[in-house]
Amino acid sequence: MIDKRVKGPGEAVADIPDGATVMIGGFGEAGSPVELIHALIDRGARDLTVISNNTGSGEVGLAALLKADRLAKVVCSFPRTANSTVFPDLYRRGKIELELVPQGTLAERIRAGGAGIPAFYTPAAVGTPLAEGKESRVFDGKEYLLERWLRADFALIKGQCADTHGNVVYNKTARNFGPIMAMAAKVSIVQVRSVVSPGEIDPEVVVTPGIFVDRVVEVPNPAHESELVAAGASYP
Repeated sequence: MIDKRVKGPGEAVADIPDGATVMIGGFGEAGSPVELIHALIDRGARDLTVISNNTGSGEVGLAALLKADRLAKVVCSFPRTANSTVFPDLYRRGKIELELVPQGTLAERIRAGGAGIPAFYTPAAVGTPLAEGKESRVFDGKEYLLERWLRADFALIKGQCADTHGNVVYNKTARNFGPIMAMAAKVSIVQVRSVVSPGEIDPEVVVTPGIFVDRVVEVPNPAHESELVAAGASYP
C-alpha cells in the first residue's frame, strides 16, 4: 500500500502553483492548519483563491497569507471577526475580491463538489443582495436559489491522527470543514499530531478515509492560533 507521509509542511505544499484554488479547513481556530498555511507562505505562490469559513485572526495563519499579498479572492462566510484586521483593510482598499456565502450554503457547496453534484437549490439568501444574478425557482410555493458546487485544486486540513494510508480522525469540532474539503479537492493535504501504522486506528472511528487523502504531514506540537494572536505573533 502507498505510504502517504511527506517529510514536512514545506514538502507537502511545494507544488501549489500561482493561481491555484485552495480550500483551508478551520472554524475560527478549531481545525486551522497553521503550519501548512505558513509553509504555503514560504512557498511563494500568488494569485490564489482561498475557500474557507473565515479570513483568519491577527497576523498568523490565514491572516498572514492575506497580509503577504498572496490571495486574489476569498470565498467565505465570515470575512470579519473579532481579531480579523488584515482582510477588512485589504477589502476596503480594493485589493482583494470577496465572494460571501452563507455558512450552510458554503458547506453544502463544498460537499456537492466532492459528491459530483454540480448545483442545487436552497432557500438561503433569497431576498438578499446575495441573490442578485442567481437563478431561482419556486418549489411547493417557496422560492429557492440555484447554487453551484465548489471544488479546489488543493485542500489544507488539520486532523488529530492518521495512519500511513491517509485514514484520518479529528479532535472534536476541529472536524468541521475538513472531511468535505478532502473530498472536494484534487489534492488533499492533512497535518496531524501523530501518524500510526495501518490497523492502529479503529476503522469504525475513521472520519476521512484514505481514498480522499493524498499527503499526510506529522506536526506533533501544532500552533494554536489564539495563543499566537494573544502573544502578538506575526508570520513570517
